[in-house]
Amino acid sequence: MATTYDFPSDLRAGQEELHQVRAELSALLKRLPWSVEPLDGFSDDAGWRKTERPASPGWTADEQAEVEKLRRREHELAVFVTCHRFWAEVSAPDRVEARMSLKHTHGTPPEEADRTPSAQATE
Repeated sequence: MATTYDFPSDLRAGQEELHQVRAELSALLKRLPWSVEPLDGFSDDAGWRKTERPASPGWTADEQAEVEKLRRREHELAVFVTCHRFWAEVSAPDRVEARMSLKHTHGTPPEEADRTPSAQATE
């Protein structure tokens, strides 16, 4: 049976916001042109696979600022989550399991996250 952890609410909130910021950043980067600076397109078939890119108009100053803001917030949250005082309470051999458990509890209320899947299935 998997160990359950009583994560502090601020740690849960930080992890949830980290998930949200990473999803927002990923979606933004997928929408933006492939190059930050305006560049001509290219095609290269001399390597082991063909690589092609269309011309890139580059990113606007607002787009660059938005990416920078999200990356900065992502960094702040990652530091907050990984350096949280809670991890000192978890024994060293159990920290990886606890960290993985926290990563997968997003969107789940604390009382449901603490129950095992087998316990939920028998209800």
